[in-house]
Amino acid sequence: MSTGAAVSPNLSNLHRDMHQLKARLKATWMTGDYDVFSRYLEPDAHLFFRRIGVEHGQELLDVACGTGQLALIAARAGAKVTGCDIATNSIERARARASQERLDISFDEGDAEALPYADAQFDVVTSLVGAMFAPRPDLVASELMRVCKPGGKIAMANWTAQGFVGQMFKVIARYIAPNGMPSPVLWGDQATVHERFREGVLDLRCTYRFYQLEYPFPPEVVVDFFREHYGPMSRAFGALSPEGQVQLKADLVALWSAHNRGVGNATLVDAEYPEVIAICGNKVTDIGATRDRQPKSRRAELLADRIEEGAERLADFAGRLNQSEWSTPMMEGGKQGRTVGVIINHVASIYPIEVSVAQAVAAGKSVTDVTWDVVAEINAKHAAENANAGQAETIELLRKNSKEAADAVRNLNDDELDRAAPFSLSFGAPMTTQFVLEDHAVRHSWHHLARLRKALGHRTVNPSSQLR
Repeated sequence: MSTGAAVSPNLSNLHRDMHQLKARLKATWMTGDYDVFSRYLEPDAHLFFRRIGVEHGQELLDVACGTGQLALIAARAGAKVTGCDIATNSIERARARASQERLDISFDEGDAEALPYADAQFDVVTSLVGAMFAPRPDLVASELMRVCKPGGKIAMANWTAQGFVGQMFKVIARYIAPNGMPSPVLWGDQATVHERFREGVLDLRCTYRFYQLEYPFPPEVVVDFFREHYGPMSRAFGALSPEGQVQLKADLVALWSAHNRGVGNATLVDAEYPEVIAICGNKVTDIGATRDRQPKSRRAELLADRIEEGAERLADFAGRLNQSEWSTPMMEGGKQGRTVGVIINHVASIYPIEVSVAQAVAAGKSVTDVTWDVVAEINAKHAAENANAGQAETIELLRKNSKEAADAVRNLNDDELDRAAPFSLSFGAPMTTQFVLEDHAVRHSWHHLARLRKALGHRTVNPSSQLR
């Protein structure tokens, strides 16, 4: 006779069903080749890592790490990194990549709902569009908080329902019956995220951003690429009849085409996600710590983020140019003008001027001496003095000056952002500090990046050249 407590049939069925669901999810993520798939996502993974502010030597856990795209970036930057994922083949590939780069990273097979680590073990816990796919989100949130040190940071990126990836999931859902788990894109809803982290965090911020999905081939080939390499897409197509596969592909191609802003045969789509930053700790005992972390102005913080993001996207583009492209003259005013390299160096060099003008407006001073003629003179002088600007030094200058500009912007308060003064580049109309920043320091890098992309085509990393 058994002396143990009886297990109800319903509870036993729930355990069996969850075990089967987990097995199916693991099989899904082991389908395809996530290593090839994730290489196209690495540029924005770098942006995500730069923004979350990981310090050298900090212990970082990357949950649902895939083949290590974010973990490798963190380790290269000097963090002590651990990664875990349910897909055995992804972990094996991540270990191989770390070994090839001689990076000391521990990669473990592990479930986001039951992390194999001690309480309060990590300074930073991250998940880049990974843990959102686990079937029991409350357990995920609990585990992320459990393994994070008090005062430590949880950083997530999660697709939204209304964003491009959420729309793609909706298209697939018209063909495939739901599996019964909560929708992963609920992690993209700010109110839901706050509810899931309501216990155990001092502060939580969701900043909506766009992940650039960029491919050097047209939407039809992008869909084929997803079908071949992205497990959930591969499984979706595999569950359909030949006729269903044809229709699903047509619907997905139509979706990608409708959102594509790529040049020529390239594809570039913006996919919305909230960047979730949570500070772990006890709300009662650590209230002073969270007050110390508050920025002077949330709007200033977001403006500074946009400055750094635009500069980093331009730096990433610049880093993928060859010397011939770097030296290519651009058409300006109907004739050949500055080279690509000189234009990028110009963007890097102008940040101090743009910020000083904004600071003048913030102090209530009229800006009357910066006219479009003056701007043309500055540009001409810069072009003459920097005709041979080097690629590496320009990228370094771009990152340095944009960071200094962003740091200066973060020191502005709301009253200063709202202050207006006559501004000569707007014909003497009184412009607010925020407008001046958005129309110059923020917009400048994006404006020139769009021009360069159009002239040279997209400079997307070819993953086949990086696989080792």
